[in-house]
Amino acid sequence: MIHKKLKTKDFGVRASRWAIAGTALLALSACSESKLVLHAAKTLSPPQTNASPGYYKVGNPYQINGVWYYPAEDMAYDETGIASWYGPGFHEKTTANGEIFDQNDLTAAHRTLPMPSIVEVTNLENGRSLQLRVNDRGPYAYGRILDVSRRGSQLLGFNSQGTARVRVRILPQETAQAVAAMRNGGGKAAPGTQVARADTPIRTDLDVSRPSVGSQSLAPPPGAKAEAAPVTKQPALPRANAPEREAAAPLVLDGKVTQVAVKPTNVYVQVGAFSQQQNAHQVQVKLNRIPNVTITPTKVNGREVFRVRSGPLASTEQADSVLNQIIKSGYPDARVVVD
Repeated sequence: MIHKKLKTKDFGVRASRWAIAGTALLALSACSESKLVLHAAKTLSPPQTNASPGYYKVGNPYQINGVWYYPAEDMAYDETGIASWYGPGFHEKTTANGEIFDQNDLTAAHRTLPMPSIVEVTNLENGRSLQLRVNDRGPYAYGRILDVSRRGSQLLGFNSQGTARVRVRILPQETAQAVAAMRNGGGKAAPGTQVARADTPIRTDLDVSRPSVGSQSLAPPPGAKAEAAPVTKQPALPRANAPEREAAAPLVLDGKVTQVAVKPTNVYVQVGAFSQQQNAHQVQVKLNRIPNVTITPTKVNGREVFRVRSGPLASTEQADSVLNQIIKSGYPDARVVVD
């Protein structure tokens, strides 16, 4: 932000100079005020669609601090955790799918979902729910599942506090519409990106031995045969080169916030979910220095699994601390979850 005694014979000259200086200061002040007003108007104006078409992208596996992430088309994605927001430091820079980031747009960054994807983000602390468009990769901090734009954080009501407990759920039909509109508007698939055919089911396999965000730290041992995962038929994304029968209408996110009922939630650090209770017990023993590590049986897709968790934890800060300890203990796939 743009943040004398006078002799009689000199008075007229200096008075004139002061008058000029005063006029300049007033003009500068007015200019600064105008910039503030324009900035406020931009911040509070209705969200605008991103002018850069970008391109459709899933992306290749990548690694952050020893953890591998595997981007994939997952139209069953539904996860709880901690969201953060980003803005000024990235404003007008290029996103992971070639768009220009605007902190006043309704966008978000996710580690593995295709770009674009339309997700419904619900703030579990105040009940506000909003649709956002994923067009970037991130967040890169442990313990976060989504980075939303500054505008998104304002509408969801956590801009001032920085983080929030959230549920993130992909919207398959809206996602397909966003992809089709991007291609019709000039956006293309990124080089080397494999795009789902209209008649090809999208994989939604779940490996209960690791978090569902699609990350793992170790590959299968040499010679080991991976078990085939179930494939579920779901709405597929549009074909990459198929002729359009009619132009898809651009998907415009209007920033409408809906209100849902707020229920009490708890924060945990989940180490993993195991199909064998003995394996879960071994992990629990290895983490005996971590407070409140428990084994909880539950059902996932009709299968009984045993979750190893630490918690409930009193705050996001405590969850971050426990998560860091568990990662350093040799479990880089651990994550913060909200129940």
